[in-house]
Amino acid sequence: MAMIRLKAELFAELATGGKDAVQAALQKAIQLEHATIPPYLYALYSLDSSKNGNIARMIQSVVIEEMLHMTLACNILNALGGDPVLDDPTLLPYPKALPGAVEGDLTVHLEPFSLDLVQRTFMKIEEPENPLLFPVAAALAEEPITIGQFYTEIKNQIIALGDAAFSSTARNQITPDLMDDAIVVTNVDTASQAIDTIVEQGEGTPQSPLDLDSEEFAHYYRFSEIFHGKKLIKNQAAPPDAPPDQRYIYSSAVADAIAFDPSGVFAVPQDPKAADYPVGSGARHACDTFNFTYTSLLKTLQTAFTGQPDQINVAIGLMMSLKHQAKQMMTGINPQGKNVGPSFEYQPVNP
Repeated sequence: MAMIRLKAELFAELATGGKDAVQAALQKAIQLEHATIPPYLYALYSLDSSKNGNIARMIQSVVIEEMLHMTLACNILNALGGDPVLDDPTLLPYPKALPGAVEGDLTVHLEPFSLDLVQRTFMKIEEPENPLLFPVAAALAEEPITIGQFYTEIKNQIIALGDAAFSSTARNQITPDLMDDAIVVTNVDTASQAIDTIVEQGEGTPQSPLDLDSEEFAHYYRFSEIFHGKKLIKNQAAPPDAPPDQRYIYSSAVADAIAFDPSGVFAVPQDPKAADYPVGSGARHACDTFNFTYTSLLKTLQTAFTGQPDQINVAIGLMMSLKHQAKQMMTGINPQGKNVGPSFEYQPVNP
């Protein structure tokens, strides 16, 4: 499985140095973080949690951390005097290429959950430069440029800029009392801490599949557990000097199984569009309402990240509303009695 590769131009632009280049790279990072959220949510909400509850909880944990990553990238950009942009129609719709990805390397779709989707898309998005392949080893056909490497270069350029590049007071920051694990960015050290959190939660480290701060598995390895249907556990037979890829194994214990029940996936379409449903129908109204709510979420996040941080509480309320709407649509609880897929289209006008 080839991992996602980012365009070399992203690094070339960043390598020019200077605050403008770092700000532009951080805005691209914000777009990257957002681009993963609707596909993860679509797969999550397509699951019947009564049959696939473990998988649903694992994907939800990743979504929450992706929201944190987007917030941390916004905090860093704000601290450097930039203004994050979230209220942007170009963030939607799907299918789409990930921002900054090599053309044709990966097109991200809105798809109901499947193990193939996890391996083909989710693990590819989150894959680190040198993944710890516990069951088997695989050679890469070419040298990749990963999201983690992109963040590392942003960190290097921020270190080069120094503390003088940062706002003299905390600027437009989302604080831990507003979002768990948020980091207030005011200097090189706190910006580096925020970037390390993003990378370790997504990819782990070259020595461990864990995010070392939380002792949770990084996103790539959580998705890998789902795909293999087994929990990763410490290899008790490994000697103290064992290489990193021999320190964990996929458990064979029945109690550690992560079972997937294919009957527990709602029959929702791939890459739906509001236009797929007749004007005036209950399905169309549900889809339009969902899209208006999601667009309102982007607008609220824009406000929260550009001077009114307490609006993050409003955003959280909108997220809960989106979950309720999506579940009703996907389970067929609508006047049409059919499984409707939320299309994540930009809809600024209340339908």
